[in-house]
Amino acid sequence: MRVRLIQPEPTPRPMDTSLKARMDPHLGLLTIARIIEDAGHEVSVVNESLGRDVPSRDVDLVGISASVDVLPRAKALAVEYASLNIPVVVGGIGVSADPETAQKLFDSICIGPAEGHWPQVLKDAEKGCLKPVYRTAPDFPGTELLPPSFRSVDTSGFLYSNVIAASRGCPFSCDFCYNSAVKNTCGYRHRTVLSVLDEIRSKATRHIMFIDDNFIGDPEFTRELLEAMRPLGLKWSAAVSANILDMPDILDLMRETGCRSLFIGFESLSGEAIAGVHKRQNRIGRYNELVNALHSRGIMINASFVFGLDGDDATVFDATVKWAVENRIETVTSHILTPYPGTAFYERMKSAGRIIDDDLSHYDTAHVVFCSERMTPQELYDGYTRVYREIYSFANIIRRLPRTPSQIMPYLMFNLFYRKFGRFTEWIGKMVSFRTIGRLARRVSYRIA
Repeated sequence: MRVRLIQPEPTPRPMDTSLKARMDPHLGLLTIARIIEDAGHEVSVVNESLGRDVPSRDVDLVGISASVDVLPRAKALAVEYASLNIPVVVGGIGVSADPETAQKLFDSICIGPAEGHWPQVLKDAEKGCLKPVYRTAPDFPGTELLPPSFRSVDTSGFLYSNVIAASRGCPFSCDFCYNSAVKNTCGYRHRTVLSVLDEIRSKATRHIMFIDDNFIGDPEFTRELLEAMRPLGLKWSAAVSANILDMPDILDLMRETGCRSLFIGFESLSGEAIAGVHKRQNRIGRYNELVNALHSRGIMINASFVFGLDGDDATVFDATVKWAVENRIETVTSHILTPYPGTAFYERMKSAGRIIDDDLSHYDTAHVVFCSERMTPQELYDGYTRVYREIYSFANIIRRLPRTPSQIMPYLMFNLFYRKFGRFTEWIGKMVSFRTIGRLARRVSYRIA
């Protein structure tokens, strides 16, 4: 069979260039690509952010991965392929979190990790009898998770292909996160240490970007993995939850094994707002201590904030910028609170009549789709965009400059050439390839190939 896998194009966020879409390939689709290749079939992967898919009769099966904001585009693609009598199966986090909505849109859907059902999808497609629903069992073991295959994608179109997922999901289920739909998304599981090490060694670089939802989801696994990584001489980054502060031994291991930055969901500076979404791993009173724990170990911080939580008013934006600048937070990522269908927060907002926009393409954390408790939709949107402008102003880039000399170059590379002058970097990337830009960034930032 000839199988085409598609990542539909999302609506660009106001502060993003195409660099965001070109950061790295879609590992979920590349994991499915491995399953297809191992079964002896042909596979091609289309990332619509790099060029829209053109439906044609030269494929036998189409697989689409969809977050909630691209479900409308996924539906349009499914209709086009159906008109050509080509079967389509749709999965991804948007489907797994809210399969009831997905079943109304598509003839065949996939729920949970692909390794647990895609082999059967292929067998059924060969027989011409796709089932309406494929679901991976909740007890599917992490030892069966597969590394992605990059054979079906041109990596020259991406800044980095040195991305690895050591685990899937998160042990926490904060109300606004996809993981609060845990009954469908199957919770947290991790790969084996040996599998992850083999994948690290397969990369043509010592710079590794872990893209796990929570790299410390199982602290014992994290300790074992870090000890195994110790002799590899890596420079790496990951995302962790704020309770990393309670694991000083892991922080020490991170420093010793080459950790250079951590993404952390701080979300809000308000304890009331954090409690309202059951993010129990965050303790506002210890945020400064957390920042100091990372900075003292030479680890930079990508702090994520969500605006519009109950308790937030229009003062939250200036307060967040002030705190980030005072604490020299190296990178800030901000979002408008979005009630993803299937999550606990969505159910609460829906029952309270606070949903004001049902256009799923707007469910991308860059549109206001619900009534905030203390702000108008315009106030919330304007404050969100203002945070980006102020954080990445020249003055605040200078004020946030790291005190650790080795951090200055990677800090400036991101703040200037990704955020401030992203369109210039985008133009250069189109001339020399984005992979070349990524390699240059590694050399300048970490002096490694």
